[in-house]
Amino acid sequence: MTQWTYLTDMDGVLVHEEHMVPGADEFLAELRASDTAFLVLTNNSIYTPRDLRARLLRSGLDVPEERIWTSALATAKFLDSQRPGGSAFVIGEAGLTTALHEAGYVLTDRDPDYVVLGETRTYSFTAITRAIRMIEAGAKFIATNPDPTGPSLEGLLPATGSIAALIERATGRSPYFVGKPNPLMMRSALNTLGVHSEHTLMIGDRMDTDVHSGIEAGLKTILVLTGISTKESAERYPYRPTAVIDSIADLVGRTQDPFSSGLV
Repeated sequence: MTQWTYLTDMDGVLVHEEHMVPGADEFLAELRASDTAFLVLTNNSIYTPRDLRARLLRSGLDVPEERIWTSALATAKFLDSQRPGGSAFVIGEAGLTTALHEAGYVLTDRDPDYVVLGETRTYSFTAITRAIRMIEAGAKFIATNPDPTGPSLEGLLPATGSIAALIERATGRSPYFVGKPNPLMMRSALNTLGVHSEHTLMIGDRMDTDVHSGIEAGLKTILVLTGISTKESAERYPYRPTAVIDSIADLVGRTQDPFSSGLV
């Protein structure tokens, strides 16, 4: 029997509006009981894995810090591979700054190698202006993820993708996005687990990020309908997931052989 590895998105798959998706706890418990390798992925770069673990615990899900992989961690790993011990001017929160510090990066506003843009709830016009001038002076432009908006209790908020577009328009320099749908995020997650893509599943609620990046990274993909996507919206894309299911709960009892019971 094939030993599968699971990569699963967080919001829309395991939790929805701060509440656990029914069956998500049983799914994770089954993975742990069978010693199945897995990572929970998120494009959100605001929080550290410790912060996200606490958030998931409040929702009723127990996920160890080492099983959480963020676009901030993927960005830090990418920059460390490109320019070890480099420097960066960062617009972002603790999730990003902590990841870069742990990768050995110096955070500075004096001639940085990179301008790194992440998620924050307090985008500063002053910081954005400084980033623009640094990019014009030669700093390379990196962004954690291309998501244009993020959720809040009051409604949508501008997110990394929107601010990146502002900086790109001002400088004429396009950022390199590390997070989904860049398959680099999938590959960095696989490298962290030490597994191969051939027997890995990506579970997500978005066709344009989760399924897209999973396909490009050579993974099997499962779309769940507990988040943003519907069966109808999925049909609009020129690519298809390996399977579409109603919820993560549909995988409980079949994680060791997910495609044996007509799961298509």
